[in-house]
Amino acid sequence: MSRREQILATAAELFATHGFHGVSVADLGAACGISGPALYKHFPSKQAMLAEMLVAISEELLRVGTERVAAAEGPRSALEALVDWHVDFALRHRALIVVQDRDWEALPAEARDTVRRLQREYVDLWAAQLRRLDAGLDVPTTRSMAHAAFGLINSTPHSGRLPDERMRGLLSRMALGSLGLG
Repeated sequence: MSRREQILATAAELFATHGFHGVSVADLGAACGISGPALYKHFPSKQAMLAEMLVAISEELLRVGTERVAAAEGPRSALEALVDWHVDFALRHRALIVVQDRDWEALPAEARDTVRRLQREYVDLWAAQLRRLDAGLDVPTTRSMAHAAFGLINSTPHSGRLPDERMRGLLSRMALGSLGLG
């Protein structure tokens, strides 16, 4: 992990615990083992850290999701691969889910627009597979189905009371069921 990645990971944990506005640059520096002002060698501002972490997770979700769909043998296996990927992501990145949910308004407008665009593309990736599986479903319905599955999976920071492997199985079964694949 690079120093920059370490700073982002530490910032995500602190933001998730205390909120974006509840963490100072000095707090971030101390948690990273450097002075607060030394963070400016890596990021121009605390908002830039938030923007990079939330844009990066959206890019990663879309990139890996696209790879999973491309490697799948059909829409059902594509959806199973998407659920597997998203559940894995949610279990590994609980803090980022909390930060995105709670600190969205602190995100600079340009980064917010980028995240929204990437998220729409990710939703459409899922929705397209749902329509391939059932041509009778329309676009608004399949987008709603994808959002419902995301809501279930992204509840992990609040609902993940089981060990990760048990939670993985539970979330996967529930998400697949919500998509009509259970």
